[in-house]
Amino acid sequence: MANPPLPTLKPARRPRFFMRWYYWLLLVAAITYGLAIAMHWDDRGALWLQERFESPAERQESIWLPNYTAVIDAKLLPGMEKDEASDLAYNPQTKTLFSVMGKNPFLVELSLQGDVLRKMPLVGWSNPEGLTVMGNGLMAIVDEREHLLSIVKVDADTRELNIGDFPKYDLGPSKDQNKAFEAIVWDSRNQQMLLGEERPPALFTWKSSDGVSLAGDKQKLDSDELDLRNLSALAIDPRTGHTLVLSADSHLLLELDEQGKQVSFMTLLGGFNGLENTIPRAEGVTMDDAGNLYMVSEPNLFYRFEKQH
Repeated sequence: MANPPLPTLKPARRPRFFMRWYYWLLLVAAITYGLAIAMHWDDRGALWLQERFESPAERQESIWLPNYTAVIDAKLLPGMEKDEASDLAYNPQTKTLFSVMGKNPFLVELSLQGDVLRKMPLVGWSNPEGLTVMGNGLMAIVDEREHLLSIVKVDADTRELNIGDFPKYDLGPSKDQNKAFEAIVWDSRNQQMLLGEERPPALFTWKSSDGVSLAGDKQKLDSDELDLRNLSALAIDPRTGHTLVLSADSHLLLELDEQGKQVSFMTLLGGFNGLENTIPRAEGVTMDDAGNLYMVSEPNLFYRFEKQH
């Protein structure tokens, strides 16, 4: 009599929910890795560890961005919904802020609370992206599309600026002509302009012999500290001389000392430093003489940060 056939053993099937969990885990891991690469979290992690070992005295001598908290968070600049706030500069003489709008070129004066005081059309500018205050009513404006730097005069009676009325300087070609010079700040201690290329991020200095005009040609700075996806804006703390470097794509504000070394950083993601939501595209940063920090984000958002001691 033939033996009955042995039953066929089917491999155990993993529950469907296990496979679903596995794929979700892979997706989360891929996103986390992508974010880590995009935001240089390896470098930020090293800097974060370095910050933990800074002494109170060393922190006091720096800007120390981890201690800043947003006190005005994403305030709308009225009437500018169709514009693009591109940079921000503090004027110590008027105790006000100035910003350039790139889409419909004009200069706007703001209070320290983000209230609009006046708007001045910029006639002849194509795409103003950078702005800095030099003193004695002088300001410098960078037109990224035309690769030009203009030094203009602004006083209480100014209602309009025409590029043909002011001296202009050719910024020369960039590696990426569409991502060229965008950031600028006047370094009064060293009587020079500090310029920033958007991508790949790079810094340049341009000397002035009289604080009014620029002499010679710009010089590129060697720096391996600009581990950012792009460079949106620059500012200099008038108290310490340290430089602030803003990156919209990395959602990051970085502090460099006078030797160009990283000191501290602040993420611009929601949930950190008093921000309810992530700053969508931070394009301008400045600091007043009391140490308060200001930012603008496209299209028309205003932020103010104060240091919590």
